[in-house]
Amino acid sequence: MSDKYLRDIIFSFMIAGKDTTANTLCWFFYMLCKNPLIQEKVAQEVIDCTCSGSGENHVNTDDILATITDETLQKMQYLHAALTETLRLYPVTPMNGRCAMEDDILPDGHIIKKGEEINYLAYAMGRMRYIWGEDAEIFRPERWLKNGVFQPESPFKFISFHAGPRICLGKEFAYRQMKIFTIALLHFFHFKLADESKDAIYKVTFTLHMKGGLHLRAIPRTTQTNFTT
Repeated sequence: MSDKYLRDIIFSFMIAGKDTTANTLCWFFYMLCKNPLIQEKVAQEVIDCTCSGSGENHVNTDDILATITDETLQKMQYLHAALTETLRLYPVTPMNGRCAMEDDILPDGHIIKKGEEINYLAYAMGRMRYIWGEDAEIFRPERWLKNGVFQPESPFKFISFHAGPRICLGKEFAYRQMKIFTIALLHFFHFKLADESKDAIYKVTFTLHMKGGLHLRAIPRTTQTNFTT
């Protein structure tokens, strides 16, 4: 294991794991603000799971983060569904592709020659009715739940993390990061858009950025005092 190998691994981790998670959280909180009832469902699950049903109130983020275990994160089925629904509509890599290393035939019979590149549009696929049903463009975390338990789809249908041998190695780590971040915020605040009259616009780079960033009002759950973040 050379220094160059370690450098490349760390660089890849930083590039692949920083912007992707941050962008997804940006779209996630945007969708929560656009769907306040869903935001409160997620927040209630966060509070129920972190208070262990005891009604205990944590006074700061350090207190609450200290209580989070793998078991705690596993309980948050609705949060997992809401994050996944965000990735369906706003995949962090909106377009991706692969180059054929040898001649091949796709499942539909299409012939691919060695060296040809195939691209797919994950952003469009997440909105296709023939894939996701008539409500494909609606943010509905419940589509991922059966009797309150998260039900994954085939990675060839839910393509946000790619699929097959090169599926994203950081998938579970990304979910873990996003859940912990969400817990820390929604336990203490509910959020509203700074300007509720404007809809977010995406800016395509290598990942799906929100043009102009996300501007929110964070409202403490214990008081009605607003502040801008």
